[in-house]
Amino acid sequence: MTSGGPARRTVETAAALVGSAAAAGTRALEQRLGGAERMRVVVLLAGVLALSSADASTVGASATQLRGALHINNTDIGLLVAVSSLVAAIASLPFGALADRLPRTRTLGVAIVFWGGAMIWSATVSSFGTLLEARLALGAVTAVAGPFIASLVGDYFPASERGRIYGYILAGELLGAGVGFAVTGDIAALSWRAAFVILALPAFALAWFVARLPEPRRGGSAPLRPEGAEPEEETVDESREGTAAQKLAREKGIDPHEHLVLTEDPSRLGLFAATRYILRVRTNVVLILASACGYYFLAGVQTFGIEFTTKQYGIDQALANILLLVVGVGAIVGVLAGGAIGDALLRRHHLNGRILVSAVSATAALVLFLPAIFTHHATAAVLYLIFAAMAISAQNPPLDAARLDIMPPLLWGRAEGVRTLLRTAAQALAPLLFGAVSDYVFGGGRNGLQWTFAVMLIPLAASAFFLFEGLETYPRDVATAAATAARTAERDQTPE
Repeated sequence: MTSGGPARRTVETAAALVGSAAAAGTRALEQRLGGAERMRVVVLLAGVLALSSADASTVGASATQLRGALHINNTDIGLLVAVSSLVAAIASLPFGALADRLPRTRTLGVAIVFWGGAMIWSATVSSFGTLLEARLALGAVTAVAGPFIASLVGDYFPASERGRIYGYILAGELLGAGVGFAVTGDIAALSWRAAFVILALPAFALAWFVARLPEPRRGGSAPLRPEGAEPEEETVDESREGTAAQKLAREKGIDPHEHLVLTEDPSRLGLFAATRYILRVRTNVVLILASACGYYFLAGVQTFGIEFTTKQYGIDQALANILLLVVGVGAIVGVLAGGAIGDALLRRHHLNGRILVSAVSATAALVLFLPAIFTHHATAAVLYLIFAAMAISAQNPPLDAARLDIMPPLLWGRAEGVRTLLRTAAQALAPLLFGAVSDYVFGGGRNGLQWTFAVMLIPLAASAFFLFEGLETYPRDVATAAATAARTAERDQTPE
């Protein structure tokens, strides 16, 4: 009893310190996000992306165990991730239409329940074919995330801070990948079935909390105001006056594309007509292509990152997990900084600020990944990888915020559905192509993965190219969206 006393007190002290640190962190985050209600929204939406990312990473982290248990190769591992992504890509269009029409928080909560069920099914399979079926079912429900989150972010938060808010939400995606690589990856070393079950359990709690979120008014007309804001700081009705970027475009006298100014109610456009309009907005196509190229590379890294680091740098899986967690910290710093910098440039009247941050970040990522791929020493690679991860993640929050500026609010769900379709299709192809190129083009093994990762830098270069192209088209497309907002306001004010 006496010997246990100091040990128990030590444990209690450590627990108290951890609790105090967690409480202090929560208070700091609440202050940064503008209150408890805004923090709750951000944390839950980040949790949805974290769940999706953790699942994809767990497949890659469990690759060795899955190959042994189910007698499969790298191509089959890639196929497991690819099929769920392909189904998600196809399902994203109808989910995009639903996001513009159905109550979003309750629908998202219901989808997450099915999401958790599909993960548990994945843990119970006895053959590769059955696991493939479970991944198909999972892809069908994960498609809800992109369109619904984009629509909710647009309506919960004012345009001037959407880049920063997206940074916090996308940080959840990175944290989920870290959980998939490190936590469930280590569990998978003991049992890959346990890894999927443990990942599924939080889904049901997340579904309950998401379904209880308040449904925001559509059109950005009543965003959540920061706690303590003065009455004069009340955000404007964006459905009538446009976003911060759109108002800046009007102030600069930028002419819209008159043929793209909508004269009808966007909410009444059918899915085909809405998709056709969305793909006529040139900047939107440019941003979709850039996003697809960037996520293509990331999907390959998510699936084969652990295996690459263990073989390339000669370290065991536990050390590789730690290395990738350190790199993940850099990615989180990048995703938070990218959105904040883009918003700051916009506030300083740099209309192209968000696109510029994304373009420079994509270029930096390309330059930094190259030496990391060819060195054989983990200590030499770690700095390159940290800054490369910081750069590649920094481009996404301003990119997501910029897309909302070039689309009428009542098309946000369908626009994100179209983007998710094309981006997720690229993500779906990545694991399969990474695995196939590694096995059949470069002969497998360490050299096969090394040269595969090097060749797959080409999409990153394409992403940077498309983003620099977007600098030319973005201002007029923002002005077009502003003209549509003004036209909509005039029509709503005109008595029938």
